[in-house]
Amino acid sequence: MGSFSTSLTGLTAAESALDTISNNLANLDTTGYKEMTPNFGALFYQLLCDSGSGDPIQIGDGAAIDSITTSFTQGTSETTGVDTDMAIQGNGFFVVQNNGVQQYTRAGDFTINSSGYLVDPNGDEVMGYAAQNGVVSPSPTLTPIQISTGITAPAQATTQVGFGLNLEASAYNAASPGSFSQPVVVYDSLGVSHTLTFNFTQTANNQWAYTVTIPAADVGKTGDPVTVTSGTGTLQFDGNGNLTSPTADVGLSIAGLADGASTLNVNWQLFNSQGTSTITESGTASAASNISQNGFSGGTLTSFNVTSDGVIQGLFSNGETVTLGQVALANFANLQGLENVGGNNYAATLASGAAIIGGAGSGGLGTIQDGALEESNVDMATEFANLIMAERDYQANAKAITTADNVTQTAINLIQP
Repeated sequence: MGSFSTSLTGLTAAESALDTISNNLANLDTTGYKEMTPNFGALFYQLLCDSGSGDPIQIGDGAAIDSITTSFTQGTSETTGVDTDMAIQGNGFFVVQNNGVQQYTRAGDFTINSSGYLVDPNGDEVMGYAAQNGVVSPSPTLTPIQISTGITAPAQATTQVGFGLNLEASAYNAASPGSFSQPVVVYDSLGVSHTLTFNFTQTANNQWAYTVTIPAADVGKTGDPVTVTSGTGTLQFDGNGNLTSPTADVGLSIAGLADGASTLNVNWQLFNSQGTSTITESGTASAASNISQNGFSGGTLTSFNVTSDGVIQGLFSNGETVTLGQVALANFANLQGLENVGGNNYAATLASGAAIIGGAGSGGLGTIQDGALEESNVDMATEFANLIMAERDYQANAKAITTADNVTQTAINLIQP
C-alpha cells in the first residue's frame, strides 16, 4: 500500500521541521543568529487515468522539505560597552578570513588576538581597508584589521603656528614703551617640545617690533634665550588698528637643535583662511587667544573607537586621534543562496552571487554601531506555535500509518480459513 510510504515522507518532513525549530530555539541567545523556516513541498503525483471529461485523476506520493529560508531581518542591538563589539544596523555582513578563505557573518563579538589582529570567536581575521598616514584608501584587496596596543604614532614637527593677538594702543613713550610676550610650545622632528616666545615692543605710534626667541639650551648654547634670526621684524597698523605690514605670513627657521632634530621650519600665520589678519591694535589690554600649532610628540595607542562608517580611530597617549583602518561590509544579490557553514558564518555560493564589498553606509550597506551586538531575531512565541504545528503534523502522519496498518491487517484476516 502506498499510504505507508506517503505517510513516511510526512513523518520525515515533520521531523526535519522539528529539527529546524529546535535549532532556532537552541540559538535564541546566539549573537547575530538568523531564524530559519522550513517550507514543505509536495512530491510527484501518479496519474491513474482521466475522467470522462478528460480531467487527470492523480494520487500524491507525499511531502518533503522543499526549502529552508532564512529571515535576515534586523535583530535587536544590545549595548555592551566593549570597544571590539560591533553591530550592523541595516544590510550587510562582516567579512572574515581563515587560511585565505573568506566567509561572512552578522555576529560582531570580536576580540584582539595575541598578534594584535581583530578576530571573531572562531579565530577568523576581520577584514577591511588599511590606513596609510591616517588616511583610508579603499581598494579591491582587503587586509586583516590590526589594532595592537603596541602601535605607535610617530612625532610630527610643527609647521604652522597661529594665534589671535591684540596689542594695546597708547601714545608712544620711549622711556616706557608698551610690551607683550606670548609663549607657544612647538615640536621638532623627533617629537621634542620647545617653547618659542613671541615678544612685541612698541617702537612708535601704530608700530611694534617683534622678536621670536628660543631657550639657549635648546640650540646648544647657554645664557639668555636666543633670538631666531628669521623671527624679527615690525608690525605696522593703520589708524583703525588694522595690520598693514607684513602682508603675508612670517616664516621661522630654527637650525642646530641640540637634540639633533632636523631644522624646524614654522610658518607664523598672521592671516586666517579668509585673508583677514588675526593681529589687531586697539585700546584694550594686550592679549592672545586661540593659540594653535600642528605638531605633536610620538605616542602609543591607548584606546580606539569605531565610527558609523566602520572607520577605526585610535586614541594615542599624545592626545592625537589617528585613523587605523576601516571595517569592510559585504552584501549579496540573493541572501537565500548563502550557505550556512556554522560558527555564525556564511559562505558565498553560485546561487548567492559574488560578494559586493564596500565601506559601511555606502552602496546600500548598513552602518556600524560600536560597543554593541546584534541579538538573534528568533521570536520564542512564534517558534513555540510552530513547534506545536510540527508536532501535530508528526502525530497525524503517524496515525495515518497506524490506520494503514489496521487496514492491511484486516485484508490479511480475510484469507484466513
